[in-house]
This record gives sequence, structure tokens and C-alpha cells, in this order.
Amino acid sequence: MIVKHLDDILGTAADVDAEGWTSRRLIYKDAGMGYSVNDTIIKQGAELEMHYRNHLETVYCIEGSGEITDLATGVTHPIRVGTLYALNNHDRHILRANKGTHMRMVCVFNPPLTGREVHDETGAYALSE
Repeated sequence: MIVKHLDDILGTAADVDAEGWTSRRLIYKDAGMGYSVNDTIIKQGAELEMHYRNHLETVYCIEGSGEITDLATGVTHPIRVGTLYALNNHDRHILRANKGTHMRMVCVFNPPLTGREVHDETGAYALSE
């Protein structure tokens, strides 16, 4: 059984901070679960273009608000507490946190992240060996 608290992650190597976001890696590849789970903050006013070519991701908003734009269709969807979206087709997208608030998201990745990934120039995470 794996039991962790967010306080155990903060300030460690599993607390990854980058421009526009901070991701606290709760479960990653070495846990052997077949997926990873992150508690992620999208910083206030951030606008992030991403394209997870190597991963599928499901995201559930637990705090704040913003929007996601599907770059294939141009459709923008509002995000607020209780919104879930799944990037089931490796969807290129822009994620925006509203200027007045951050967004806090629970993110599940398959295949699992190793724990230290940051986005490359295309907005993707590299696939681990």
C-alpha cells in the first residue's frame, strides 16, 4: 500500500516548478501502478500550449477556473471546479488559468511519468524508457 500526503512532496524532487505551472508528483512510474498522478497548479493568468504526443492525460479541476482550447477544432471549453477533460487523442491544446485565479488540477498520465519531466519545445513530455 502506498500512502502519501501532499506535505510529504512539497519542496522535494517530486515538486516540479516550471513557467506557468507547478506539478507535485504523487504517484509516478517507479510505483508500478501503470499510471501517474499529479497535483498540479496552473499559475494565475498562465497560457500553456501543450501537445502530449507520448501520453494520454485525464485532468480534474478541484480549484480555480480557466479554459481549454482544442487546437484541432478551435473550440474553447470553460473549466471550473468539477470539470474533467481527457486528452484521449493526444490533443494539441491551450490551457489558460483566469487572470484572477490559479487552477488546481488532479492529472493522471498513461504511460506514467518518471517524476521530473518538464515540457519540451512542442509542449510534450518525453517518453521514458
